[in-house]
Amino acid sequence: MPLPLDDDSELGVSRAMAAALAGVAAALDAERPDLLVLLGDRYETLAGACAALLTRVPVAHLHGGELSQGATDDAMRHAISKMAWLHFPATAGAAQRIVQLGEDPARVFTVGALGVDNALHRPKLTRSELEAELGPLFGPTTALVTFHPVTLEEGSGAPQIAELLTGLEGIADLWTVFTMPNADAGNRVVAAAIGRYCEAHADRAHAFASLGARRYLSLLAGADLCLGNSSSGVIEAPALGTPSVDIGERQAGRDRSAGVLHCEPQAAAIAAAVRRALSPEVRRIAETCVNPYGDGHAAERIVAVLRDRLPIPGALMKRFRDLPADGPTAACGD
Repeated sequence: MPLPLDDDSELGVSRAMAAALAGVAAALDAERPDLLVLLGDRYETLAGACAALLTRVPVAHLHGGELSQGATDDAMRHAISKMAWLHFPATAGAAQRIVQLGEDPARVFTVGALGVDNALHRPKLTRSELEAELGPLFGPTTALVTFHPVTLEEGSGAPQIAELLTGLEGIADLWTVFTMPNADAGNRVVAAAIGRYCEAHADRAHAFASLGARRYLSLLAGADLCLGNSSSGVIEAPALGTPSVDIGERQAGRDRSAGVLHCEPQAAAIAAAVRRALSPEVRRIAETCVNPYGDGHAAERIVAVLRDRLPIPGALMKRFRDLPADGPTAACGD
C-alpha cells in the first residue's frame, strides 16, 4: 500500500505514519507471521512495531540502541526497542543501551550492521559502468552528497542546505553527486535547493531521486568523499574505505570510525572539513581504520540466532529488567 507522501509538513508525515500503521496491521492480521523483522528508526518502522504489538506478532529489531540526537528517529528507535522481543544491535555500545532500557540481555545479540554486509559483498559497478548508465559523474575529485532535514531543529533545513551548498562553491575541481532527501518533514525545501544548485552547475553537479542499492554503493565506493548527514556516511562509507564528512547534529551520538570527520553546518567549516577529508592522511586512515559496525557477517549471525530461537514460545509478556544499583554489568547474548 503506497503511503501518502505528497505533504511534507509535520501533519502530513503524521498522516503517512497513520496509513503505515493501518496497512501493516492489516497485513499482519491476514498473514500471521511468526516474526516481524524491523530495521532502524523511521516513523514507518515505528508504525510497523505498533501494528505488531497490537496484533501480537513478535518483533526482531535491528539497529536498536544507537543514537542520532538531532532527529526524531532517536526517540522512535528506542520506542521500537521497547516493543521488540529480539534485539540485533550493530555495536556493543548500542547493545548496552538496550539493556539500559530494561530489556533482557539474553535477548540482545550484537551482530554488526547489515549495511556493512551489503557494502562489502554486493557486486559493484565501475566508474565507467556507472557513467554509461547515468552520464558523466566523476571529475578530478567527486563527492557523494546526501543531506536530510534535521527534524528536531525546526526550520533548519533551508539555512543548513544553503550553508552546505555555499561551502561546496568554494572548492575547486569538486564534482558532486546528490541523492535526494528522505520523506521526513521539511524535505521539499532541501530538495529544491539541491535542484537549483545542480541547474546552476550542470557541468559538475548531478542529482538523483533514487539510485538503488547497487548504484548507490558503487558510487560510494568510487567517490573520493561521502558528505552530508546520512547514516550511510557513518556506517557504509567506512566499510568501503571512503572518507566521510558528517555535518551537524542529525547523527550526533553514533559510534564512528576515525575516517569519519564531523563539522558544524556552516559553509567555512564544511569547506575546511572537505579539504581535510580529501587529504592523503585522512584517505589512509579511512582505508585502514576499524569500522565499529562490524565485519560484513551480520546476516549470518542473525540467521543463527533466529534458527535457535524460532518459534518464540508462549505469551509475549516482558518483564522490565531493573539495573543493579552500581550500573549495567550483565553481558548481552552473543
